[in-house]
Amino acid sequence: MMNKIQHYVQGNWTTGKEEGTPILDAVTGEAFTSVAIEGLDVPEILNYGRTKGGEVLRKMTFQERGNMLKKLALYLTKRKDAFYDLSYRTGATKVDSWIDIEGGFGNLFANASLRKLFPNQPYHVEGDAIDLSRGGRFMAHHIMVPKKGVAVHINAFNFPVWGMLEKCAVNWMAGVPAVVLPAPSSSYLAEAVARTIIDSGILPEGALQIINGTVKTILDTVESQDVVTFTGSAQTGRLLKAHPRLIQESVPFTMEADSLNASILGEDAVPGTSEFDLFIKEVRKEMTVKAGQKCTAIRRIIVPEKLVDDVQTALAKQLDKVTIGDPRLKEVRMGSLVSHQQVQAVRDSVNDLSKEAQIVYGNLNEINTIGADAKKGAFISPILLRADNPFQNTVIHEREAFGPVSTIMPYKNLEEAITLAQMGKGSLVSSIATNDDTIAKEYVINAASHHGRILVLNRESAKQSTGHGSPLPYLVHGGPGRAGGGEEMGGMRGIKHYLQRTAIQGAPTTITEITGIYQQNAKYKEAEQHPFQYHWEDIQPGMSLKTHKRTLTDNDIQNFANLTWDHFYAHTDITSLDGSIFEKRTAHGYFIISAAAGLFVYPNKGPVAANYGLDSIRFLRPLYHNDTIYVRLTCKEKVDRDVASAEHPSGIVKWHVEVFDANFENRPESQKTEKDSPLVAVATILTMVEKKQETFVEMTSEKIDECLSNLKADAKPKWGIMTPQHMIEHLEYTYKIASGEIQDFDVNTPEKILEKVHHSLYNYDKFPKNSQFPQLEKDTLDNLKHADLETAIEKFKEQREKYLEFYKENPDVKLKNLVFGELNKYESYLLERKHLNHHFEQFGLI
Repeated sequence: MMNKIQHYVQGNWTTGKEEGTPILDAVTGEAFTSVAIEGLDVPEILNYGRTKGGEVLRKMTFQERGNMLKKLALYLTKRKDAFYDLSYRTGATKVDSWIDIEGGFGNLFANASLRKLFPNQPYHVEGDAIDLSRGGRFMAHHIMVPKKGVAVHINAFNFPVWGMLEKCAVNWMAGVPAVVLPAPSSSYLAEAVARTIIDSGILPEGALQIINGTVKTILDTVESQDVVTFTGSAQTGRLLKAHPRLIQESVPFTMEADSLNASILGEDAVPGTSEFDLFIKEVRKEMTVKAGQKCTAIRRIIVPEKLVDDVQTALAKQLDKVTIGDPRLKEVRMGSLVSHQQVQAVRDSVNDLSKEAQIVYGNLNEINTIGADAKKGAFISPILLRADNPFQNTVIHEREAFGPVSTIMPYKNLEEAITLAQMGKGSLVSSIATNDDTIAKEYVINAASHHGRILVLNRESAKQSTGHGSPLPYLVHGGPGRAGGGEEMGGMRGIKHYLQRTAIQGAPTTITEITGIYQQNAKYKEAEQHPFQYHWEDIQPGMSLKTHKRTLTDNDIQNFANLTWDHFYAHTDITSLDGSIFEKRTAHGYFIISAAAGLFVYPNKGPVAANYGLDSIRFLRPLYHNDTIYVRLTCKEKVDRDVASAEHPSGIVKWHVEVFDANFENRPESQKTEKDSPLVAVATILTMVEKKQETFVEMTSEKIDECLSNLKADAKPKWGIMTPQHMIEHLEYTYKIASGEIQDFDVNTPEKILEKVHHSLYNYDKFPKNSQFPQLEKDTLDNLKHADLETAIEKFKEQREKYLEFYKENPDVKLKNLVFGELNKYESYLLERKHLNHHFEQFGLI
C-alpha cells in the first residue's frame, strides 16, 4: 500500500481518510504516493493559524522576523540535497530544480534582509508626518500593523518550493501565518520542505500549515482579516476571485495567472549582432527550462518581418541541441511535463494553435528520449509555431500551451510590435533585445501598461542579466489583465500587502509615543546624562539635550571659508549683498552644522562608536556674524543593524538636530512676524551606538579566583566529556598560545571562512556547546599533565600572569590562534572573555 502525502494542520501531521488519488512519477509513470483530504476541518485549520501562529508572529518585531527567516534559510540550505531527488520526480532537471529549491530559499534570504528597512518594532511607520495645524500641535501619520488573519496560498504545480516560500517569506515578515495548498501533482516536494521547516522548530507553531490537495471549500470560511493568493490558470483564478465569501468579507485577493508573455527582437538586432544571438538563446531557454512550464515563459516571439526566417532557422538549430529524457542524467537538458494530463492539455492547446499557425519545429507524436520511456513518462517535444498574420489570427494571443511551446510572428515597425505585445491582454513579463536605447525607451514606455515587468536585454546587461523568466524578490511579480492584476514579492511592497494601513491623528507627543519616532514639536524627554553616554538599548525616542551657546564671529566665517575653499560671495564679499537675501556676512550652512556638532558631541569615549552619516539637512534662514546659537539634540528613531565585521554589536540612532537663534527672544516685537521662529536649521544625523554587553562576565583576576574556589575535582560538566582538571589544563595551554610560547602551528580554520570566524570574536554570542578544539580528536581527552586539580589551577594562574605581562611589554604584537587566526591585544582579551565564560559555565561556576 502506498504512503499518503501528509498534511500539517493544527500542530500535527495527518492524512485524509479516503483511499486517495495516486500521484505518478512524471519520468517513469510509477504511482509512488497518493493524496487524500477527506476529514480535514478547514474552518478550524484557518482559525488555528489566526490564533496560535498569528498571536506570536504579530508580537515579534521586524528584526526578529527577519532573523527568523535568515535562520530558516540557512537551515534549509544545509539540507537542500535531499530535495533534489524528489524534484526529479516532477520531471525537473537539476537546473530546473535549482531554480525551484534554491530560488525558494533565496526568497527567504532576500526578505530577511528587508528587516533593515523596517523599524525595530512589530508594526511599520509609513511615509512622513503631516502637519494638520499652523502651530504644529495637531498632526497625522500612517502606521501599518499586521492583519489578524491568515494567508491562504493556493499554488500551482510547476514550482512547489519557490511558489510556497516566495509567498510565505513575505507574510511571515509581515507577521501573518500561512496555510499553503500546493497543487497535488507535485505536493510531495512541498510536503518534504514543509516537514523540514516544521522539524527545525524555527517558526512559531501555527505559522505554517500545509494542506496537500485540492480543497474546494477553502474559501468558504475566510474572513476579512485574511489574505488569499492564487497562482494558476486565469480561468480558475477568475472563478475564485468571484467567490461570494471574498466579496462578502472584502478579503484581499491577489492572482498571478498564466499569460502569453512576449519577447521582441529589436529592428537593430540583425543576425551577427550580440543581441540577435542573445535573443535566440533566451527564447530557447524559456521554451525548455522546466519544459516550458513557467508562468513567465516566452509564448510569443515577435520579430521584424524581414528576420522571421533567420529567427526560425536559428531557433531550430538551438532546439536541436536540447536533449530530452531522465532529468537525473547530466546529458539531459529538458525533462518531462509534470503529468500525462498536462501533456494532453498541451497537445490540445497546440492543436488549437495550429489551426491558425504552422508548426515549423517539433512533432506532437514523435520524441526521442535519453534514459527514459517516452510513453511511460510525461514527455513532449519542443514545439515552435509560426503565424504570418498575427493581427488576423488571434488565437495565438488568447490560447496558452503550458509547455515547451512558442509562436513566431512578424511586425513591420515598432508600433506594430507594441500592439502585438498588448494583444495578449496583460502579461507577467515582456522583454526586448536591442542595443538601441531609443527603441528600448519607446517600447518600454508604450508597452508598460500591459506588463508587470519588462527586461531590456543587450550586450551590456547580458553577463549579469537574470533573464526574461526570472522573478526577483525585490521586484513586483504580477501583471494586469489576463495575468491576474495582482502583485507578489516586490520588496517592501509585498510585505505591506499583509499589513493594514491606518491613518492616525493627534498631538506630536502622542504620535511620538505611538510611532516610536520623535515628531517635530513633541515634548522633549530631558536626558539625565549626555545622550551619547547611553548604550543603544537605553536610548529612547524623545530623549533630548539642550546645549550651551556659541557666538559665530566674523573670523569664524572667514576661517571656515579658507579651510573649506568655499568662498561663496555671501560669506566673503559683503560688498556684493545688494539685491540678495542676505543682510550681512553670512555663516556657511555647513559651518552652522559643524558648530552645532561641536556643541552637542560628547568628547569622551563611550557607546557612540562612529558618525554614521547625515540623512537630511535644512537651513531655514541665514545666520550672521555675532549671532549666537544653541542646539537641541533629540533621539528621533532607532534602527537595528547587522554587524559582520570586526566591530561590536551596534544599532543606528537617528538624531533630530535643531539649531536655534539664541538672540531671538531679545528682538523687539516690532521686528517679529507670525512666521518668525528661533529655529534656523534642522538636520537628521546618524550615529552608530554600541549595544550593551550583558552576555559575558568580565574575567578579572578576582572573578577568576572566585569561580575557581567553587570548582571541585568530581564536578560534572553540563555538556562535553571534560573533567575539571582537563578543562583547567586546556585553558593553561591556550594561554601559552596567547602569550606567544606556542606558535609552531598552522591556523586550522579554512581561509575562505577565516575572516568571518575572526570577526565573531566581537559579537556577544556564546561559543557553541561541544565546540571541538582543533588539536584534539573528537570525543577524546588529552593526557593529564599535572598531579591533581589544585596543581593544575596553580599552573593555570601562573600562565595567565605570563599572558598579561606579555601584552604589557608588547602591546602592539599580533599572534596566531588555532581557530581565529592573527589576534591583537584587544582581540586576545575578547577571546579570553568568551573562552573562560564558556568553560566556567560548562562547570556551573557562573
